[in-house]
Amino acid sequence: MEVASLRQSRAEGNPRQTDFGFKPRVELEAAIERSQRYLLGEQKAEGYWIGELLVDATLVSDMVAYHHWNGQVDPQWERKAVNHIFSKQLPDGGWNIYHGGPAEVNATVKAYLALKLAGVPVTDPRMLRAREVAVNLGGVPRMNTFSKLYLALLGLFPWEYVPTIPCEVILIGKWFYVNFNEMSSWSRSMFVPLAIINHFKPTRKLKSGVKLDELYPEGIHGRDLALAPDPERITWRNFFLWLDRVHKFAEWFAQHGIHPFRKRALRKAEQWMLERFEGSDGLGAIFPAMLNSLIALKALGYPDDHPQVVRAAAELKKLEHETEQSVRIEPCLSPVWDTAIVSICLRESGVPADHPALKRAAEWLMAREIRFRGDWIYKNPAKVEPSGWVFEFDNKWNPDVDDTAMVLLALRLVATDDRQKRDECFQRGLTWMMTFQCKDGGWAAFDKDCTKGVLEKVPFADHNAMLDPECADITARILELLGYEGWSVEHPQVQRALRFIRERQEEDGSWYGRWGVNYIYGTWQVLRGLRALNLDMRQPWLLKARDWLESVQHEDGGWGERCNTYDDPVFKGQGPSTASQTAWAVMGLCAFGDPERPSLQRGIEYLVRTQNADGSWTEHETTGTGFPKVFYLKYDMYRNSWPLLALATYRQLLAPDSAARRA
Repeated sequence: MEVASLRQSRAEGNPRQTDFGFKPRVELEAAIERSQRYLLGEQKAEGYWIGELLVDATLVSDMVAYHHWNGQVDPQWERKAVNHIFSKQLPDGGWNIYHGGPAEVNATVKAYLALKLAGVPVTDPRMLRAREVAVNLGGVPRMNTFSKLYLALLGLFPWEYVPTIPCEVILIGKWFYVNFNEMSSWSRSMFVPLAIINHFKPTRKLKSGVKLDELYPEGIHGRDLALAPDPERITWRNFFLWLDRVHKFAEWFAQHGIHPFRKRALRKAEQWMLERFEGSDGLGAIFPAMLNSLIALKALGYPDDHPQVVRAAAELKKLEHETEQSVRIEPCLSPVWDTAIVSICLRESGVPADHPALKRAAEWLMAREIRFRGDWIYKNPAKVEPSGWVFEFDNKWNPDVDDTAMVLLALRLVATDDRQKRDECFQRGLTWMMTFQCKDGGWAAFDKDCTKGVLEKVPFADHNAMLDPECADITARILELLGYEGWSVEHPQVQRALRFIRERQEEDGSWYGRWGVNYIYGTWQVLRGLRALNLDMRQPWLLKARDWLESVQHEDGGWGERCNTYDDPVFKGQGPSTASQTAWAVMGLCAFGDPERPSLQRGIEYLVRTQNADGSWTEHETTGTGFPKVFYLKYDMYRNSWPLLALATYRQLLAPDSAARRA
């Protein structure tokens, strides 16, 4: 099916409202063709797709604070930042961290500070509401460690009460149970520049005299600022709080140049950071590490015109979207992830394997394979040829399992001019990925067996991201790939993975989703993965998952779930229906092979009915997960890619011999 021959849409304007009775063959084909045209039109000339990662206001708030710390404020840019921050303010005066969520203390205090730094009067009604919400949430003392550290840089929080991040940790090798490489890759990227900052404590008092005294409900007193110990005397948390006091005592000696390991540790941290600038869109290619590294460079004494400073600032700038009225910031860029997903969706929906758009995408993806032994070798020293893919354009130190699995799912479906090159690339990536299976049979995102829970007890671990735990969604995605590639269910690695999946099923039949919101995401991916392995889907434990999906279907035929499920699972399956989550649920139900099932038909009808005339879908909810309870993402490509895959999967049920992946 060539794009030029795709049928024109039946009608222009808003999607029509219908009952749940519709003609699958007619409406389904039209919806698929509209979606294909839309996505093909979104491809970049180089061959990739990329959607914006939309987040809360905290990144813009952080940049406002940074510019004031740096003493270089662009009034026009700041005006746009203020507009963006106010656009995200909730009616009650606070700021949340996901669409539809309640005000959150870190986001609210950061936004209030940014607005105050920008000169918004504290008597502005919007500021008064923000102040009240911030105080009711506990104010500055209830913020997390990294937020407090940013405030300390501006002289707005005492360093005495910021948990110490000792750079000596980078010197500890594998011989010690808790060492630097037991942290998750993203924590390492944030930790190293923060350790440098922690040493120099480069506070720059604000010339404007701005303070945040009004956001300390009990005043600036140690009893309210110090981290509270556990009631039980002997716990890991209490041990690390005691160790933090020891570190603070040692800091005095470090500041006076008599700490025995500090100079060596600082040199090691600086070297580590500079090395990882190479082949990367900034340190770790993620906003927090990139901003921290820029501050660390300045703390180390690098001048503003030094090439490394200029480069670090430029990489941060690439994350900004500036318009005439506002500026917003992405946490990172997602071209590899988006390109792989869209390629799968187009191919599964019937676009030929040798279509020029898919061939360009495949060539672009293969060119992004990472043939470098990055930081993964510390946890996975297997003698394997390096391979793997990342989320972003460039981040050679941190290829990850999830992106690699998605790229492999795409490469197996598309044609290239050099079939041998593609096959070798695919096999290399598959072999590399399979070495990352963890001891319990699951796969994590970046590292192998990065699960030492004691690290979550250290005082600066309150960003909920110190570990990289195995999860059902990534494990099931790998099983999906193995199933399509003909791996036997009896293969030892498959057996271990299946056991991991079984053990992670919730009592109600669902699965927790680590990288998507939440139980709908996890349950869909498990069911799709197991179906690809040709498991008997009539087994009671799998039917229980189907029944759970059906139990949370909304009356409009769709599915929806919000990020509050990470705080309390009682909210499972509750939330406005969305295109992406409905698509996930539909694909979960398709795994059972019954196209006549009413719940499935209602889900398909929802997707067809809510499609826009141009082939896109509208979605406001946050359905992506960064760090549960802390940071969430709205993948703008999700609303337009996953529905196409769901419609294509359903069509394959109606005519299984036409399934693209079996062609």
